[in-house]
Amino acid sequence: MNRKTLFPLLFAIKTIRSHKARTALALLGVVIGVFAVVVVMSLGQGVKNFVLDQVETFGTDLIQIEVKVPNTGTMSSENATSRAQGVQITTLTTDDKDEIKKLPNVATAYAGTIGQERATVGSIGKRVLLFGASAEVAEVDQKATLASGRFYTEDEGRSLARVVVLGSETKDTFFGRGDAVGETITLKGEKYRVVGVLESRGTAGFFNLDTLTYVPVETLQKKILGVDYVQMISVRMEDPAKERETVADIISLLRKRHDIDDPDKDDFSVTSTREAQETLGDILGSLTILLIALTSISLVVGGVGIMNVMYVSVAERTSEIGLRKALGATSSSILKQFLLEALIITLFGGLLGILLGILVSLALSAVIGALGYDFELTFTLDSLLLGSGFSLFVGLVFGLAPAYRAAKLSPMEALRKE
Repeated sequence: MNRKTLFPLLFAIKTIRSHKARTALALLGVVIGVFAVVVVMSLGQGVKNFVLDQVETFGTDLIQIEVKVPNTGTMSSENATSRAQGVQITTLTTDDKDEIKKLPNVATAYAGTIGQERATVGSIGKRVLLFGASAEVAEVDQKATLASGRFYTEDEGRSLARVVVLGSETKDTFFGRGDAVGETITLKGEKYRVVGVLESRGTAGFFNLDTLTYVPVETLQKKILGVDYVQMISVRMEDPAKERETVADIISLLRKRHDIDDPDKDDFSVTSTREAQETLGDILGSLTILLIALTSISLVVGGVGIMNVMYVSVAERTSEIGLRKALGATSSSILKQFLLEALIITLFGGLLGILLGILVSLALSAVIGALGYDFELTFTLDSLLLGSGFSLFVGLVFGLAPAYRAAKLSPMEALRKE
C-alpha cells in the first residue's frame, strides 16, 4: 500500500485518537446495539438447542397423537385457544390405541390423559398431577426407569386397580427418605397402593417430570375423572426410517375409526419427533430473527449518533479541510478520511459489543445453570459475523453523508469561514 493510499487511514486514526470524548460518545450507541444483537442471538440459539434437546430426550423413534379441534391447524392459535377455553375432544380412546398397536412398524403404544386430585398420606395433603397412562408407558417412554418396585400391569388397568407409581419428588413429599413401595396414598377418598417409584428425571421444557403420579389410565378415567376418552396416544416405531409410512397408516386408521372423510375435520394430530423438532426449530428461528430485527433498532440509533458526531466534526474542521485542499488534497482523499473515521469507530464499537455480549452470555449461562437448568446461551460464529457486519454497515451508511459533505467543501469557502 503506497503512501498516497495509506495517508487517509493514518490521518483518520490520528483524528480519532485526538478526540477521545467525541469518539467515546459515537462508540456508545454501536456498542449497545451490537451487544443486544449478540445476546439475543446467543439466547435464541440457546433456547432452540434446549427445546430440541428436550424433545429428543423422549426418543427419535416416537410418534405423538393428540386431540385437536376440527377445522384448526395443529399449531394454530385457534386450536390452542379453544383447548384453553375448555373445548373437549372426546373421540380419542384406548380402543384407538389397541388398533394402532396392530399396524405395521408399530412396536408398542400407550394411551394417556392428565388430571389433578388432592392426595393425602396421614397429615400430609397436597394437590398432585395425575398422569393416567396404559401399562405400555414404560415400553414407550424408556426414560421412565424405576428406582424401586414395578409398573402396574395391563390386567391391573383392565380391572381398574387402585395402584400408582410415584415420581421421585412426589414420593419425597409424602414419604420422605423412607420406602414408599407397599404404602398407600389417598385419592378422592380411596386408598391407592404404591407399587413403584421412578428415578429422578428432572425437567423437560421447564416441566418437572418428577412431580407426576402415574395411574392406570382406565382407573383415572372411571374412578377419578369420570370420562371414557384420552388426550393422547404415544407410539414407538420398530424402524424410524419408515416414519412417513407409519404416520400415514395411523392417520388413515383414525380417520376410518372416527368416520372422517374431510382432512379439515380431523379431530386429532399426528406428529413424529423429527417433525416436532423441525417445526419447533422453524418457529424459534423465526422468533430469533424477529428479536434481532427489533434489537437492531438500537444500532440505527447508534448510527444516527455517529452521523451527528461526524457532522459536528466536519463543521469544527472546516478550515483544516480547506487548508488540506489548498495544499493539494483531493475530494476523494477527504471522503476516504472521514468515511474511514466512521468505519473505524463502528468496527471498534462492534468488537467491544461482541466482547461484552460474550461475557454477559457466559454470566447468564452460569446463573441459569446454578438454578438447576441444563441450559446455556450459545455463542456462534454467526453472532461474530453479524455483529461485526452490522457495525461496518452502520458506519458506511451513516458516515457517508458527513464524509460527502466534507469532500464537497471548496478550499476558498472553507478558508473564508475561518
